[in-house]
Amino acid sequence: MRAVVLGGGGLTGRCSVRDLATGGVFDSVVAADIDRGLAVAAAKAAGSKARPVTIDVSDRAAVVKLLRGADVVVNAVQYAFNLDVMRAALAARVPYLDFGGLFHMTRRQLALDARFKAASLIAIPGMGQVPGVSNVLAMQATQDLDRVDSLVIRDGWRDLTVGAPDISFTWSPSTFLDEMILPAMVFDGGKYVEEPPMSGAEDFDFEAPVGRTRVYRTLHSEPATLPESLRAKGLRHCEWKEGGPGIEVLRTMSLLGLGSQKPLRAKGVTVRPRDFTLALLRREKLLGAPEGITVNDWEICDIEVTGTRSGRPEVRHAIARFPPRPDWHLTATEYAVGIAGAIGAELIVEGAVTERGVVPPERCIPADRLRAKLKARGVETAIVPRESPLPSFAPR
Repeated sequence: MRAVVLGGGGLTGRCSVRDLATGGVFDSVVAADIDRGLAVAAAKAAGSKARPVTIDVSDRAAVVKLLRGADVVVNAVQYAFNLDVMRAALAARVPYLDFGGLFHMTRRQLALDARFKAASLIAIPGMGQVPGVSNVLAMQATQDLDRVDSLVIRDGWRDLTVGAPDISFTWSPSTFLDEMILPAMVFDGGKYVEEPPMSGAEDFDFEAPVGRTRVYRTLHSEPATLPESLRAKGLRHCEWKEGGPGIEVLRTMSLLGLGSQKPLRAKGVTVRPRDFTLALLRREKLLGAPEGITVNDWEICDIEVTGTRSGRPEVRHAIARFPPRPDWHLTATEYAVGIAGAIGAELIVEGAVTERGVVPPERCIPADRLRAKLKARGVETAIVPRESPLPSFAPR
């Protein structure tokens, strides 16, 4: 079995490479990245089953050539390239998954459904942590309900790392900046409405160790697919909120235009503010966990489900608690996204995913098998009624 991880040297892709190379399912794993140094480092950390490849995903012919003969491709590159990579996977006839398309890209990806069905291939948009695990848990939490009225997906994080910097990026800063700039898409009253980014602030009590955290509406992929997946159960409201240390800084960066892609001329040099920002973050070593510290940050996704069961009102929560992986020097987000993608790849090659076409994770990933594989990797999940106490997760 051979897996290819595009963006395999990045913050989350390197985790997928390592998990796939040490999981026992795959014989070889390709860490493919535009940055040769990052690809080499990811392959070296993953062990003898991994090998580095330098590739630019905008070179379709090169990507198709690399993918031919692979059993699955995990797309961990910036979401703007999702359609390009999907088309290359289709040409190479390789099953595909990615970590999310920030709503609008996800909707565009779904339009390739007929082509993937005709090729008898599966493509799963958004099979990471959130989206991904969040979608599958939300779907499982609604299984025994006869009606689903609302899904509110909240994600919070807290950093307990001793000596942690005031700010660092454990997910693509380009994606984060887009979340702060673009309107949030909320499914309400059976239709999509735009809400201002960082609106709808509320303080929410997450399970320990995250605790009480202020969360905000931002653009995300769960509302792009869950309303359709739950249309038969009458879903009328679906929204995403997130929050934790550093989110207000991100918003300020966005308001200052540091995420803009409109070229700016200064002192005779033309540069896009976003390119400058990304280069600056790399220079200041603010991407990923800093060297020399033991990572101890945590992230929790809490999905509040309201509906009816046997005609009676029901409120329940589906919860996932994501730990860091300090022995791999990975933060909670890097680890959670990377292993979720690796698990998705495993389930595809193991034959657990039987659907064909472009199918969101909530409609093709078997929840019990996903949760079992997450548990084996230290990620705890639970679905509890509202009147029950929240689970007291044991420390990892």
